[in-house]
Amino acid sequence: MEPIQAEIPVAAWIQERKGARKVSEIPPEVLNLLNSGQIQSVNLTEWLAVDHQLLFQHVVQSLDLEVECQDMLSRWNQHPTETRIMKLIPAFAADWLQFLNKLTIERREEVFQSLATHPSDSVRCWAAYIIGLDPQLELADRLSGIRAFAADAHFGVREISWMAVREAIILQLPQALALLDTWVQNPDANIRRFAIEATRPQGVWAKHITALKNEPALGLHLLEAVRSDPAKYVQDSVGNWLNDAAKSHTDWVQSVCDRWRKQSATKETSRIVTKALRTINKQK
Repeated sequence: MEPIQAEIPVAAWIQERKGARKVSEIPPEVLNLLNSGQIQSVNLTEWLAVDHQLLFQHVVQSLDLEVECQDMLSRWNQHPTETRIMKLIPAFAADWLQFLNKLTIERREEVFQSLATHPSDSVRCWAAYIIGLDPQLELADRLSGIRAFAADAHFGVREISWMAVREAIILQLPQALALLDTWVQNPDANIRRFAIEATRPQGVWAKHITALKNEPALGLHLLEAVRSDPAKYVQDSVGNWLNDAAKSHTDWVQSVCDRWRKQSATKETSRIVTKALRTINKQK
């Protein structure tokens, strides 16, 4: 890994940037600040460009954990280059979890909160996965712990939050669907969207939920609560959920959409239905 750079004052143009379209177009000043954990990414290009190994080195130093984390530092210095972001984040989280488990309860909470509230969205992604990977947590506790990340202002942290607990949801699906009932009633659109996205039958970047592919009606009570949601962020998730289900249960999705059109004549429901039926309509 490269040597640690000194902290750089964040200029106004960096704070107000829109984000590069290609990794090669990211200004060196921005990339350095991203890799040192001083700023968060503003688009997917920046999010994917972060050097997590270098970021880890900076975080350990900033938290004055170099001695305690020496084994982890050495391991990552010798670790084969891994560029796949969805492998890196859980890997760093697993190492942090192993380290945290060696600490006293008070010290563990102190270090975890430093990660969970870090200025870097990538570090907060590690923290979200720490919760998702912790075998000592019951499902209710994992969902409770992940809520802050589900409501995070950063798009990447919100995506990682549901991915982090997806396996736990799959393993205890009936309980998860019951617990998420209150989430779809939450005033925060990010929380409502989490409940839908976390239970999509076959998301793009996530393991499929076989039970919901086979019987999507199990999750209908969540969808009903947000069938006319005012937030497009939630609407898109509901439409995608139903579009997932349409790949194995076309008639069921068509029936749900037909009923919604009759019972909820709003522009929000109409938008959801259009997105939900896109695969079915392509096949006609």
